[in-house]
Amino acid sequence: MPLPSLQQFHRFRPRLIDALAGYSRATFLADLGAGVTVGIVALPLAMAFAIASGVKPEQGLFTAVIAGFLISALGGSQVQIGGPAGAFIVIVYGIVQRYGLANLLIATSIAGVLLLLLGWLKLGVLVRYIPVSIVIGFTNGIAVLIGLSQLKDLLGLQVDRMPADFFSQLATIGRHLDSINPVALGIGLACLAVVVLWPKAWALPPVMPPGWIGRLRVTAARLPGTVVALGGATLATWALQLPVETIGSRFGGIPQSLPAFELPEFSWETARLLVIPSVTIALLGAIESLLCARVADNIAPEHARHDPNQELMAQGVANIVAPFFGGIPATGTIARTVTNVRAGAATPVAGIVHALTLLAIMLVAAPLALNVPLAALSGILLFVAWNMGEWREFARLKHFLLPYRVVLVGTFVLTVVFDLTVAVEVGLLLACGFFIWRMSQLFRVQHHPEHSRFGDLPPGVAVFELFGSLFFGAVGKIESLPQQVPEGTRAVVLEMHRLISIDTSGIDALQQLFRTLKRRDIALVLANVNEQPLGLIQRSGFADEIGQAQIVPTVADLWREPEEAAQALRSASPAPSAASAAPPDR
Repeated sequence: MPLPSLQQFHRFRPRLIDALAGYSRATFLADLGAGVTVGIVALPLAMAFAIASGVKPEQGLFTAVIAGFLISALGGSQVQIGGPAGAFIVIVYGIVQRYGLANLLIATSIAGVLLLLLGWLKLGVLVRYIPVSIVIGFTNGIAVLIGLSQLKDLLGLQVDRMPADFFSQLATIGRHLDSINPVALGIGLACLAVVVLWPKAWALPPVMPPGWIGRLRVTAARLPGTVVALGGATLATWALQLPVETIGSRFGGIPQSLPAFELPEFSWETARLLVIPSVTIALLGAIESLLCARVADNIAPEHARHDPNQELMAQGVANIVAPFFGGIPATGTIARTVTNVRAGAATPVAGIVHALTLLAIMLVAAPLALNVPLAALSGILLFVAWNMGEWREFARLKHFLLPYRVVLVGTFVLTVVFDLTVAVEVGLLLACGFFIWRMSQLFRVQHHPEHSRFGDLPPGVAVFELFGSLFFGAVGKIESLPQQVPEGTRAVVLEMHRLISIDTSGIDALQQLFRTLKRRDIALVLANVNEQPLGLIQRSGFADEIGQAQIVPTVADLWREPEEAAQALRSASPAPSAASAAPPDR
């Protein structure tokens, strides 16, 4: 067997290389401003995602710095920003609870290898084949789970450790409602209100007021609501010594340096247990990153469209490297990518600046994180969860057919009640099942009478026209065709001009039809066969079995040429023996 050529694999060429050609000072200033803006926005989100995932806040920052830098430097998008994402919260939390932190790092690296292979083998396009109903279902389910996971810190409940599954979380929260901290609840709701209302309150008018008032409005409008909420809550907690849990009280603060390179403990026994978690991380990372890149393409059409395979390879490298520095899974992030585009980013340099900005903030201002109240981060994450879900799709379900509704709602419920892996597996099975059913409904067999568009048929000729695709889900309609053949028929003609494709199950069904008709001394003729069905009929040997003369260009050819008519309408040979009539082994 010849070895595959290198052309069959994707060439590793980051978009940054092309972007730096002709790079100008004006472009750099645009990337610098966008990168600093996104870095500030990413700061509270990175910590919040890490804490919600059951790990330390600095691990979210490490991921945003290292993985964010690698995804921008090596990726296939002009403007995508990578880092820890809300979609991973439920997955990461479950893995940490079940397997421990060290095994999460191993699973993340294995997922990185899978992502790298997906891109290298040019399989990035396959992610687009996942039905939108499944994507909406699990996205909304994850949003619900994120919101539920934040109730503990939002309410200030005295719970040592939250379970990972939905019903246990509800029961735990219900048992501890008597320990609500009103101060924590007030901080969380206030932060949520600031994040929601800040952009609306400081929206720039068409005509700016003159003087310092106008400059104040511009400055306020440029400040992200998440940073304002987090900064205000931290200042209030420190100044008033509010009795709430903070990053300092729970985690002891954030280090002012990146961690050293460290290999997690690895064993093949453990690795076997991590296959499903690793595949889940890789699948979700691929879906999120490519969806994010497509959003970026739509809102920034002036930039070159992303390369999905290069993007997956960059995501793979980032997820391989980040765990060795304590990082958690990373992918493309829609909120930060949209912020990056709106801030004027032009090239992947903006993403690199975003990572360096986070690093600078961490090195300089880490001690300030001691007083960050966890309730404030919960309020911010509730806003993220709400924006993450596509809730209007539930209201629009009445406009769609039953298969779409079942797949979307089923995936949503399974994500919430069980986990993402089960939801996607069952969702794909349902989607495939409904697709097969719909395709089988499109295939039909129509019996034409003696006086039809094919002209006046000779006596003893029955014409059946095939429509659609004859595949394994539709062969039942061919198997029942002999019962539709009128008495006295000498030849059955299958008009196949509108049969667009056929598979091996369809060929098998035609073979069985031929043998059934042959036992009744009825000839079978195939007319007007398209390229794909004809190619498979020839390769499978069915053309030789039925006879090449039985495959004609059109139905009319049967009686325009006397020899062909005589050949098609000849009496069939005696019925074959049971051994020869038996279908071949498959």
